[in-house]
Amino acid sequence: MTTSDNVLEGSHEDVDASSSAIRRRAKEASWVDLKKHFWMLVGVTLFCIVYFAPPFSAAVDPQGTEYELTYEGKTALALFLLAATWWVFEVIPIGVTSIAIGAIQVLFMIREPAKVPFGDFMDPSVWFIIGSITFGMVFSKSGLTKRMAYRMLVLVGERTSMIYLGSFVITAGLTLIMAHTAVAATMYPLLMAIYALYEEDDKPTRFGKGLFIGMAFVAGAGSIITLLGAARGAVAIGFFKDIVGREVSFFQLTYYMLPLGCTMVVLLWLLCMIMFRPERKAIAGLRKQARMLYERLGPITRTEILSLVIVLSAVAVMSLKSFVPIFQPLNKSAVILVATILFFVFRILNLKDLEDIPWNIVLLFGGAMSIGLCLWQTGAAEWLAIKWLVLFQGANWFAFVMGTAFFVLVMTNLIMNVAAIAISLPVALVIASHLGVAPEVVLFCSLATAGMPFLLLVGAAPNAIAYESKQFSSAGFFLAGIPASIVLMLVLGLFVWLIWPLMGMPIVAQ
Repeated sequence: MTTSDNVLEGSHEDVDASSSAIRRRAKEASWVDLKKHFWMLVGVTLFCIVYFAPPFSAAVDPQGTEYELTYEGKTALALFLLAATWWVFEVIPIGVTSIAIGAIQVLFMIREPAKVPFGDFMDPSVWFIIGSITFGMVFSKSGLTKRMAYRMLVLVGERTSMIYLGSFVITAGLTLIMAHTAVAATMYPLLMAIYALYEEDDKPTRFGKGLFIGMAFVAGAGSIITLLGAARGAVAIGFFKDIVGREVSFFQLTYYMLPLGCTMVVLLWLLCMIMFRPERKAIAGLRKQARMLYERLGPITRTEILSLVIVLSAVAVMSLKSFVPIFQPLNKSAVILVATILFFVFRILNLKDLEDIPWNIVLLFGGAMSIGLCLWQTGAAEWLAIKWLVLFQGANWFAFVMGTAFFVLVMTNLIMNVAAIAISLPVALVIASHLGVAPEVVLFCSLATAGMPFLLLVGAAPNAIAYESKQFSSAGFFLAGIPASIVLMLVLGLFVWLIWPLMGMPIVAQ
């Protein structure tokens, strides 16, 4: 056979291999489309089953008051089932599913007028997320992200297990002084910089999944420790004072939540090591490379200093809201948006950066706000809470407390954690008084599970911010969240049964 024959034969083999690869990719794409169409149909079917079902029976609270599930409430439940199915299986972009939530509310007249459901997309909480995302963009663009990432890698070394742990400890530590949304937005570019040293392209890896899913989980675990980690703590303490007549101080909350939060951070790290064991045990030469890259950055620049001043000033004002009366009237979304405006005034960010904001994630949270408020305002969420909690009226105190915690865990994955607290805590506290259960244990259990929504992206902003890494799918996050949620309930049960009573928490009503 001549050389030219060999070349021709080789080229034919290349063409055959290329054609085979194209056919394989086309077959895989067709299978993916088929699965998406199937789950899209499942979502629509669930909507129709609930929507066309006969009226559901009323919920009756411990005082004997009946709560009817109205047409609007039943349709809100149907809409949620459709949205949750589409979100988890990503049958269409998650932001587009959010748009559908607003449109369906208007078309089925669940909430009127139309500006009510669509107005949720402009809720202050959504703007807070936008502001938090710009914080992360500023850290990345100014160079602060690389400076922090390289310094951290020099400290934690080359073992991927220690990189996990170092990233998670920093995340949890920051949530002690700032909102977990802002923490996740700040950590996101830092973790992207770290991941770039592990894998040159953006293809998903086990290490990438563990790094970003773990960050989202740990941001929730850390945020329960102080009142500064999220707004849910202040809301719950307000309900507690109104219903029980006793106050829970900042330091009392931290006293009971610190051991629980720290335990969960360690266990979530171990869980990530099991579920997402990195492909490599260590990154050879990483410490030396990180030190060299850090030295190349040179001295801190004027832009970095200015960025730090603006960010830390905003964080300080938002943190001092809990202590300094003069700051209490300030809205945290307004504070973080003022900082965002200053980034553009001082040309740290520009128009291109504004266009690069991940609007798919912003729309996701607009939809989460809309479906959450829809369930709340139509009475569907309250109906669910009473239906579930009255099941435990004659139960053992431990079963009642854990049942309450489980309900809040489920609801905080479905709607805003503040709303989950608002609908469940008042009912739970009333039932607790009938069972002789101390209200404190109900409060702290509810706060613990409200802070750790590990199942759905819409459960908390850190979940959605981590999703932007493209290291995992909605379904992948859900599957990882199942064992994480089981661990949370087991640990919480241990604290309720043994550790908190040893620390002095009352379990039985006086």
